[in-house]
Amino acid sequence: MAHLRDPDSGCPWDRAQGFGTIAPYTIEEAYEVADAIERGAIDELKSELGDLLFQVVFHSQLASEIDAFSFDDVVEAICDKLTRRHPHVFGDAEVASADEQADAWEALKAKERSDDEGVLGGIPLALPALTRGEKLGRRAARVGYEWPDISGARQKVSEEIDELDEAIAEGEPERIEAEMGDVFFALVNVCRHLGIDPEVAARGANRRFQSRFEYVERAVNASGRQWESFSLDELEAFWVEAKAKGL
Repeated sequence: MAHLRDPDSGCPWDRAQGFGTIAPYTIEEAYEVADAIERGAIDELKSELGDLLFQVVFHSQLASEIDAFSFDDVVEAICDKLTRRHPHVFGDAEVASADEQADAWEALKAKERSDDEGVLGGIPLALPALTRGEKLGRRAARVGYEWPDISGARQKVSEEIDELDEAIAEGEPERIEAEMGDVFFALVNVCRHLGIDPEVAARGANRRFQSRFEYVERAVNASGRQWESFSLDELEAFWVEAKAKGL
């Protein structure tokens, strides 16, 4: 990486990059790692992890050039953090279960946050919206701001949908957008109560929609007719066939 960034003999593209221009690639590579895992593509996972590691190396090189930190500093920092947050492994603390460890981990993170950050401090703004919503809800729940059971969270979804319907009826674009956002957030809270990752659930829905729509598309193409010649009921019949086939 240092050779790629060399002012004289390096790559013009690599030399032109900075933290800001590289950050989108870092996010993209993380998603490609997650995609390979979801598809069970282990051979691809090896390659994608290398691509993600390269992002860490790239940022570390940029930082070393301004004497901020080095790749070794990055490794040392995560080792220190893991040691600090696992006192039951590297110290004398005792943890009875994975859930208890998760609670202890969050408690240690809370101690590390500055007092002015507050309960919700430190949750990255750049996270996918559903993931960040889940983290916000979980963080608030740890201090008691939580529905006692799923029924309250589920009822909130119905309330937010009613408010969305009102906004649609009144035709206020800004309010409609806000109420739609509240519906999403309420659904994220239901996911949290059910132990479902909202991003995984949403990606699954996207995957199913694509698979079923592609079945409909193949059926339309096989018919020799144009899309516009089909009624919605006819297209829906193809969709139902796709669902019946487990797509």
